[in-house]
Amino acid sequence: MRTLTLRQWLLAITSGILQVLIFPSPSIFALSWVALAPLLVAILQPNSSQRSFSNGKLSSGELLDSLGRNLSATTPWQGFWLAYIGGVVWYAGSCYWVYHVMNLYGGLDAPVAAGVLLLFCLYYGLYHGLFGYLLAMAARPRPHGRRNALLLTPFLWVGVELLRSRIIKGFPWDLLGTAQVDNIPLTRIATITGVYGISFLIALVNAGIVAAYLAPERQRRQLLPIAFAVAVMLQLGVLASPRSAPVDDYAVLVQSNAPLFDEPWTLELFNQTLAELKQLSATPPGSTNKKAKLIVWPESPAPFFDNDDNLRISLASLARAQNAYVVAGVVGTVEGTNSPTPELANRATVVAPNGEWIGHYDKIHLVPFGEYVPYRFMFGFAQKLTHEVGDFHPGATRTVFNVGGERVGVFICYESVFPDEVRQFAANGAQVFINISDDGWYGEHGAPGQHLDMARMRAIENDRWILRDTNTGITASIDPYGRIVAQAPRNQRTSLPAPYGVISTQTFYTRHGDWFAWTCAIISLLGIFVSFRVRVGRLN
Repeated sequence: MRTLTLRQWLLAITSGILQVLIFPSPSIFALSWVALAPLLVAILQPNSSQRSFSNGKLSSGELLDSLGRNLSATTPWQGFWLAYIGGVVWYAGSCYWVYHVMNLYGGLDAPVAAGVLLLFCLYYGLYHGLFGYLLAMAARPRPHGRRNALLLTPFLWVGVELLRSRIIKGFPWDLLGTAQVDNIPLTRIATITGVYGISFLIALVNAGIVAAYLAPERQRRQLLPIAFAVAVMLQLGVLASPRSAPVDDYAVLVQSNAPLFDEPWTLELFNQTLAELKQLSATPPGSTNKKAKLIVWPESPAPFFDNDDNLRISLASLARAQNAYVVAGVVGTVEGTNSPTPELANRATVVAPNGEWIGHYDKIHLVPFGEYVPYRFMFGFAQKLTHEVGDFHPGATRTVFNVGGERVGVFICYESVFPDEVRQFAANGAQVFINISDDGWYGEHGAPGQHLDMARMRAIENDRWILRDTNTGITASIDPYGRIVAQAPRNQRTSLPAPYGVISTQTFYTRHGDWFAWTCAIISLLGIFVSFRVRVGRLN
């Protein structure tokens, strides 16, 4: 077995860096078309001096054969380590905010917080490693292994993304297709396949570029420009601008900018905050003459408990005064549990214009180590963090509320990164989405923009407006094309008059869910199985 070369390691690391650059804050999304290519080359062309066939002109059949000749193939475990290092680099560059959360708000010392970030990257990098392992396995049978691996690449990538979304402690942060959220013609695919269809296309173009690169020299000179031209043409979709989506009503999104443990919550500060938020709810800056039907308060670190009479009276009086429905992020008390102490929930409550509290939604998908500690017997050190943030009981039902004849689905913060979970609100009849969040934990760079883009992709997949209200920003109204129609400045206590529309039709993705990703996973398994059988057969 040959050892991995420095060139292969550098290619894998380069791929990880390119995957960092295509998401906020760098947002060089055009690089997505080549971000996987260095990794594919590292796995499928171990030796840079290897060249297939000759420099003469080949027929199409011979060209395909040439892609398969792999005289010194990378082993599956070598493929794993190459992709794994790229994945660790990607997570470190994209999710460095984990350190900020653990250090500043978790109360962990800097070395310990850095260690938590490292463990985070080492664990989630395993998904990239799995992709590399399977790709190298597909490339092993000769003479067509390399060709087969390139054909299987987009299916493998999407299959692993699905696993990352569905496994119990999955973390589908920044799925590859999200990088093209501004490419409106391309994102029309997502209404059928979800974000996974865009991931598939990006991985396919990367594989096509690598196939052209690995071709004999004369064919490479012809095919590489064509492959890059396809990528450029697909990227030009960012220039398209469809007409504005119809607007039916307005909401007031209140950005509370409540402090994150910077000062203790005294009764005076609590009452002052309530008064200011009520004032902003009534007269938002730059408001229109049209009366708001909805007032939304975000998920917030303020001690807003739904059993607090002061809060209940304030929200009820606001709803009556504005003759509007109020949706507010609160900490709710869960009834009917067997716990000796009251169970708490991260809750969105709904107050009717007559002041009656008519319903609530409890967050179902809680944040590990932020809202609960998984496997407490192993991670007791992290309990301090959840003491600061909350130790919550998960909800069980994706409730859809009737708000003055409009059906509204509310999902909370981290839930917006899970395509299938948000889809279920629309499948249950939601005509408008509300996303309340507190992104102040992440810091100033990277994560707030990444989180926003994932919410935008949920709007595209389900053809729904999203009213996204956050504590510190990014607070915005998002149309069904994923465009930001209105946005509030970050880190200010303010409110935003937010237009939105009501849509009843359901997309193919809303109705059928992750059918495309499951299909890719099944094809991946079949492809790997066939490759394995072929290899075993030849050994026998």
